[in-house]
Amino acid sequence: MSTIDKQIQRLTDDTIAGLSLKQKSLPSQWLYDDVGSQLFEEITQLPEYYPTRTEIAILRNYDKEISYFIGPNATIVEYGAGAAVKTEALLDACHQPRAYVPIDIAGDFLAQTFMRIRLKFPFLNVYPLVANFLDNFALPDDLESDSRVAFFPGSTIGNLNRKEIDRFLEQMRHHVQKNGKAIIGIDLRKDTRTLIAAYADAAGVTAKFNKNILARLNREVGMDFSLSQFEHSARWNEEESAIEMHLVSMTDQIVRLKDHSFHFEKGETIHTESSRKYTLQQLESITFENNWSLTNVWTDEQQAYAILGLKNTSC
Repeated sequence: MSTIDKQIQRLTDDTIAGLSLKQKSLPSQWLYDDVGSQLFEEITQLPEYYPTRTEIAILRNYDKEISYFIGPNATIVEYGAGAAVKTEALLDACHQPRAYVPIDIAGDFLAQTFMRIRLKFPFLNVYPLVANFLDNFALPDDLESDSRVAFFPGSTIGNLNRKEIDRFLEQMRHHVQKNGKAIIGIDLRKDTRTLIAAYADAAGVTAKFNKNILARLNREVGMDFSLSQFEHSARWNEEESAIEMHLVSMTDQIVRLKDHSFHFEKGETIHTESSRKYTLQQLESITFENNWSLTNVWTDEQQAYAILGLKNTSC
């Protein structure tokens, strides 16, 4: 079975499992095909969406401190690289970086990122890797083993539940090896009005991004979703301390996948993504329990967002 066939089979299995639940859901990783990845990059430019510009500003403002933390001749391993816009700021801050390993699930989009990084940093060895960062996978064999730094920006850690965070932080430790480091971006808790606006923009780009997963299911696994019969919704879940994205069925309807039929009542939703918001104390506790030591915190004046510097403490 080819890689593409395996991915389609996994998408099919995840869809059947998720739409069979009482609260229908789809794993957020499937939002990021090539179209979804492009739409997300458009989201990062929206006035309501503060995380990207705030994170880039932090990277620029603290470039010398971050460079000292990374050290010279580092290999940067980025999980969920996307367009790697923030990575450019990080690489600019690095002192003679040795290599860059962008990891992303969207292969065509990753190829564009690879070309752009190669043009801007021609001295840098770039090893693009098509993978879901939540899967188990190995880094390229010819990477230097010393001075590896994991980079996980965009507050993507907020999209993971606790079991996924634990599994991801463990794999990240194995990737950077003993004495390795990590730089992780986190979106901090704040007023819900600001949060909801960031996930339900006036221009409707986030709605297109969310509904694109239905178009992907129609295209790749043969479903028959009517996109006009679903609407995007962003809502705050206080118990989970998370913004949730949902797709709301606007009518009673049945959607089919092969021999499976999924009934939707009017108002019923598909939960497509959670974006959890943390305090610094919560993240310090989580990383400590996973053998990471929090040594540096860089944040903006409003303390809306933070970048963490971590060191691998496992033997």
